[in-house]
Amino acid sequence: MFKKLLISFSLWKIISISYAQSPEISLREFASGQIKKGVRTLGMGGDGATSGNYSMVYRDSGTALIDAGVTDYPNGNSFGFTAIAATTHSLWHGLTFYGMALSQNATDISTTLKFPAAGKSAVPVHGAGSNAGFFIKAAMPFGKGFAVGVILSYENSQFNGVADNSTAFVRYQTSWKPSAGFGITYEPTKRILVGFRALFNQDGEKRIDNLGVSEGLNLTQEFRLGVSYLIWKGGLIDIGGNLRHRTNDINNVDASSIKPNIGFEQNFLNRHLALRTGVDESSLTAGFSLRFHPVSLDAVYVNNLGSERIGTLFGTNSNSFIATLVFKY
Repeated sequence: MFKKLLISFSLWKIISISYAQSPEISLREFASGQIKKGVRTLGMGGDGATSGNYSMVYRDSGTALIDAGVTDYPNGNSFGFTAIAATTHSLWHGLTFYGMALSQNATDISTTLKFPAAGKSAVPVHGAGSNAGFFIKAAMPFGKGFAVGVILSYENSQFNGVADNSTAFVRYQTSWKPSAGFGITYEPTKRILVGFRALFNQDGEKRIDNLGVSEGLNLTQEFRLGVSYLIWKGGLIDIGGNLRHRTNDINNVDASSIKPNIGFEQNFLNRHLALRTGVDESSLTAGFSLRFHPVSLDAVYVNNLGSERIGTLFGTNSNSFIATLVFKY
């Protein structure tokens, strides 16, 4: 019995280490992975199936926004991004389009990576990475409380590292593959919103080091289900969960996980001020909104952003701040 437990634990450790062995893709957890849900949603637990559903885009018609965020670790690793976006006015039957461009950079990053040129064990590495993406969403209400939305993604990432104690180097690069997602929401009353969201990301990944080149696919499927309920005037509770499955050819990974999302939001001063908090998987979140027409500001703090997805690849106990400035035109 003890031997079986030891083997299971060892396999889990191997999967956990391998799961975080794509630093260029892991960068996205600090930027595009969160902005797809939205700062308000992230502040109250990151459900993503309700307020952050792609089908909700039509409610933000006629707006333009600027996003900015930073994630810092105690070891000095820092990741920042900026993004700009705009949403059209409502078109045919409420159809609305949304476009966003995002740029992310990280320099002087220290981590530990395992790659052929470094030998059989993971080695300390210093490097730099970047991520750039463009996303298009479209949403439409269909009546009787239903709305549907879709997202199309174009995203490329890279990370270049050099071993601290040898001449070994490693470069990770992605090439775009068709990636998309969809969302459905149902609002039977003004107090209840039920949503489902699915996302299918595909990347061609290349790892280059002193000994040669390895290539393969990195595939991620994510499914979210949630419900929000207006428990009293201005008070909203949001409960959901997500199932995520990832396969990676280079690292021989095939792993799944199920995680919860829960949050609460309270509006004050005729909705000019909102405070919110929650738990996104295992990350604690807290945020606020200030709204004075035609401008609004959403901000969020997250402790250990994306830790369930990237582990300790870049360090432990990170602090993240993300803000969105929205202008109604």
